[in-house]
Amino acid sequence: MQEQTDPPGEPNPGLVSTAIQAITQHIRSEGLAPGDPLPSEAAMTRQLNVSRTVVREAFRSLSAMRLIDMSAGRRATVAKLDTGAMSMVIEHGITTQQISVQQVYDVRRTIEMRTVALAALRRTNHEAAAIGRSARLMRENFRSPEAVMEHDIAFHEAIAAASHNPVFSLIVTAFSGVTRRTWVIGWRTRSSDEDQLKMIKGHEDIADAILKGDPRLAAEHMAQHFDKSVKALLDAGIA
Repeated sequence: MQEQTDPPGEPNPGLVSTAIQAITQHIRSEGLAPGDPLPSEAAMTRQLNVSRTVVREAFRSLSAMRLIDMSAGRRATVAKLDTGAMSMVIEHGITTQQISVQQVYDVRRTIEMRTVALAALRRTNHEAAAIGRSARLMRENFRSPEAVMEHDIAFHEAIAAASHNPVFSLIVTAFSGVTRRTWVIGWRTRSSDEDQLKMIKGHEDIADAILKGDPRLAAEHMAQHFDKSVKALLDAGIA
C-alpha cells in the first residue's frame, strides 16, 4: 500500500488526530504496560497509510501529554502515570483566569477529605511514619518558609499515596504547582510565630488521626486545615 504524503508545511491536523487515536487504541488493544515498546514510526506509517510526518507529529503529541516516552535512537514506550499534563492544565487555567485559586482549593478540600479518610484506614506503618515525619519537619524548619512548603507538599502527597488509590495520588500531586504559587502568600498572612505554628499543628493533628486509624477525625482535621488555608488566601486578596 502506497504511503500518503503531506503537502509542504504542517501535517494535516485531522490525520494527526486520527493517528493519535490509533496509537492509543493500539496500547489498549494490545494490553501494553508502562515500559512496553510501541510500533516504530515506519510500522505505524504503513499500518495507518499516512505519511511519516503525520505519525511523527502524533508521537510528539502523545509524548507532550506524557502518555508515551521518547528518546533519540530508541523505540517509543508506554509511559508511567505522570502528573505533568494535568498540572499544566490547572496552572494554565489559573494563569488565563479560566479557573480561580479558590476553585482549585474547593476541589482539593473535597478530594483530600476522602484521601485522608482512606489513608487512615489503609496506611501501612511505614506510610504513617512518612506522613508524621513530614509534619515533624515542618515544625523543625518553620523559620524557613520554603522548606516548610516543600514538607507540606510532601505531607499531602504522602497521604494520597497512603490512600492506595493511584488516581488520588495523580490528582493531588498535580496540585503541587499551584501550591507553590500560592503557599508563601498564605504563610505570610500568618504573621506571628504562634499563627504559623498553629498551621503546622493542624498537620500534626491530621498525621496523628491517620496513625490512630480514625478516618472521621482525620477528615475533620483536613476540612479545618483547608478552611483555614482558604481564609488565609482570602485575607491575602487571592480570589
